[in-house]
Amino acid sequence: MVRQDKSKSGRVTAKGTVPHNQAKAASFAAETEGRVVVSDDDRSSIIVPIIMFGTFIVGGLMILLNYLQLIGEPSNWYLLGGLGLILVGIVMATQYR
Repeated sequence: MVRQDKSKSGRVTAKGTVPHNQAKAASFAAETEGRVVVSDDDRSSIIVPIIMFGTFIVGGLMILLNYLQLIGEPSNWYLLGGLGLILVGIVMATQYR
């Protein structure tokens, strides 16, 4: 480490200045604060919303048809299957970008 000359003040730049790359990063952070920046590479494929809405609809129909007794005797397995499909739809919804 180089020793500092005690006869000179330690500051090289004017007080209150920041290096150019730090100033640029700080202004970008201020612009995007509170927003999520999604690039084209991070976007989901078209299959994600198709699976999401498909499992919501099929799961809801399975529960509805079970209670209307249109798919045979009412069974808890139809209810659990419908709730499972709705859960898959919720998981897919969290993966959509």
